[in-house]
Amino acid sequence: MLLMLAQWLGQEIRGFNVFGYITLRTVLAAMTALVISFMAGPRVIRWLAAKKIGQAVRQDGPQTHLVKSGTPTMGGALILIAIGITTLLWGDLTNRYVWVVLIVTLGFGAIGWVDDWKKVVYRDPKGLASRWKYFWQSVIGLIVAIYLGMTATVPAQLELIVPFFKTVSYPLGVIGFIALTYFVIVGTSNAVNLTDGLDGLAIMPAVMIAAALAIFAYVAGNSVYAKYLLMPYIPGAGELAVFLGAMAGAGLGFLWFNAYPAEVFMGDVGALALGAALGVVAVIVRQEIVLAIMGGVFVAETLSVAAQVLYFKYTGGKRIFRMAPLHHHYELGGWKETQVVVRFWIITIMLVLAGLSTLKLR
Repeated sequence: MLLMLAQWLGQEIRGFNVFGYITLRTVLAAMTALVISFMAGPRVIRWLAAKKIGQAVRQDGPQTHLVKSGTPTMGGALILIAIGITTLLWGDLTNRYVWVVLIVTLGFGAIGWVDDWKKVVYRDPKGLASRWKYFWQSVIGLIVAIYLGMTATVPAQLELIVPFFKTVSYPLGVIGFIALTYFVIVGTSNAVNLTDGLDGLAIMPAVMIAAALAIFAYVAGNSVYAKYLLMPYIPGAGELAVFLGAMAGAGLGFLWFNAYPAEVFMGDVGALALGAALGVVAVIVRQEIVLAIMGGVFVAETLSVAAQVLYFKYTGGKRIFRMAPLHHHYELGGWKETQVVVRFWIITIMLVLAGLSTLKLR
């Protein structure tokens, strides 16, 4: 029904010849994805509940989380449905970058779906074995990295751009580009997944970063603006703004149901997909460092886990944090869940503004 409605709407709007305007289609994509999320959300939640696809809660975590046990999870499928339909409706389907980002998003979403399904349906606490999860992430990440590296059409696509400086960049070569791209896609995917531990904690930063990256994508795909703002011009990259608009709208729609107290959780199906999507877009528009700045919360959460594991291993059981990832450390320190979430949102807002400032501060 939603697909039929979207097709009809697309036919009507096409009559007004708006498809030449990326900015308008980006706004319409955000609105469309938001409406789809609102309309499909209750049905998806009811279906997940009927199938008893409920979240298992860590017994060694904050005791306040025990009441969340059984809350429907795998709600990230709702986000992917909204993004997929909206991008197919408003995106330029002749643009190769649109298909690259869609394939990466849905591919990582499929990995997360299998992992979640094993956990909640087959009651396997380990889900998809880590080695297999990492293997399939690596397969998709490497294929996309090789494709983007081998099809680069301008020298700037194989350079690492350093923000805040006018002409500072480092040539990577094809091999270096492939390695960096793989690291960014897989790393960002897992970073968002680690952050997704509290109601609304991961989705709002993802929405804000997606919205900011839409601006970078639009500028990178416009030769005039790219030259004026001293950014690399990437032909065709501007179309990614439409995808990112869909991602932001779908994320906001999901937040309606994921806000505290959450009616549904994103699960790996959503977290892995959204992280990978942000990573591949940042690579295409050559803003990997800016992504690390804007996604500082994701970076901190990941580093907290790595530091905790290494410190625990080499000190014979001692810990740096009360519990990792970092958001649990603050919970166990006395912060309420809503305080942690909102404060991490505020930090992300400041970091996104810092990232956006690199457009002009050079």
